[in-house]
Amino acid sequence: MSALLLDTHIWLWYAEGDRDRLPAASVKRIEDARRNEGLLVSAISVWELGILHAKGRVQLSSPLRDWVQRALKPSGISLATLDADTAAESTLLPGEPHGDPADRFLVATARIRDVVLATRDREVIEYGKAGHVRVLKL
Repeated sequence: MSALLLDTHIWLWYAEGDRDRLPAASVKRIEDARRNEGLLVSAISVWELGILHAKGRVQLSSPLRDWVQRALKPSGISLATLDADTAAESTLLPGEPHGDPADRFLVATARIRDVVLATRDREVIEYGKAGHVRVLKL
């Protein structure tokens, strides 16, 4: 089983226990990856959540830094940091990549680390169908 990188909204729903938005099969796949130490969250997702929270588009159950620490605490969840290779890859993506900078970083992270990106984002899913990144549609 490949490691799994959670898109920002999937991470939010998973960390908040929002099982209405994540079907049981999706939660099982995420839990399996976590148990195998193969569950990743990108640092860009922390940035994106902060921006969305500041704009009032996302509600968090605690202040951002506290929320992030709690959401990353369970064993088996690793933070994928941003590095020069990932930054460069985000600008060199083949085909017609997503216009959103956070999604470009997520795709680049999945490509550099050779992991599956779990998402519901239609544009990312279509990009995956074009063969540019491995995607798990949740």
